[in-house]
Amino acid sequence: MDAHENRFVRSAPRNEAGQRLRSAIGGDSVTPLIGVFDMFSASVAARHYDGLFVSGFGFAASYYGLPDIGFIAWPDMVGFVQRLRLAFPRHHLLVDIDDGYVDPEVACHVVEHLEAIGASGVVIEDQERPRRCGHVDGKRILPLEEYLEKLRLVLRTRRDLVVVARTDATDEREIVRRAEALAATDTDVILVDGVRSAEWIRKVHAVTGGKPLLFNQIAGGRSPRFSLSDLAALGVGVAIYSTPCLFAAQAAMDRALARLKEEDGRLPQVTDGTVGVADCLSLLERNLSRHHSRAHG
Repeated sequence: MDAHENRFVRSAPRNEAGQRLRSAIGGDSVTPLIGVFDMFSASVAARHYDGLFVSGFGFAASYYGLPDIGFIAWPDMVGFVQRLRLAFPRHHLLVDIDDGYVDPEVACHVVEHLEAIGASGVVIEDQERPRRCGHVDGKRILPLEEYLEKLRLVLRTRRDLVVVARTDATDEREIVRRAEALAATDTDVILVDGVRSAEWIRKVHAVTGGKPLLFNQIAGGRSPRFSLSDLAALGVGVAIYSTPCLFAAQAAMDRALARLKEEDGRLPQVTDGTVGVADCLSLLERNLSRHHSRAHG
């Protein structure tokens, strides 16, 4: 028995979060997961949705102030997910782990950490470094067998964690080849990132043997703007919204600071539709652990 098999049979508690997300994805409707970039954005998103996506794009922007091209260190991401789980004990938490932080052993180590702290699932991609956002030019992908070796090790390491296998292939023939190969593994969900049409979602669905598909929504990205009803009709099981909180925060902060400058530094009155100290504290107090039993029954 090798080291990876030893990992798999260790005595450890089951990951109920993974089971809950898997059940939701297997349901009749599309499961939406909202991309969050820090604890505050997660606090707002959690008021509206029961699923959160820990976006690499958003986390790189918030934590480092840098584009998402490979700067994220895995301990920073694990620490963030741990804080999220403490504040949101019942929400789905799907975590973007990029390429597994390059090395297959590191990918497996990160998966073990995330499962231990209660993450629901991970997304692992086939990009080479320096990586790129899935909706921009310049992406390069690993040889398929190299990626599959890493993916299979991750699949043997996880217990109940949902694993989303992502390909960033752009050539149509290569998309089909990789989608078929990913479907032949024990992967739970398949993501072809940056897919450009409903026709291509149908083509991927046709070759993946009924495995759930994930669709990545990003404002200004390559993919069409579909509704959840549209995606359900295309056979998609889960939709991630990578950046609505991040982009909304950028726009709102720009407007607020421009107005503050125009008003000679005088703050606006707190009225309906604006936030003051009481509203903000009310939001944050919901995250205190003593309130969870009341909030979740």
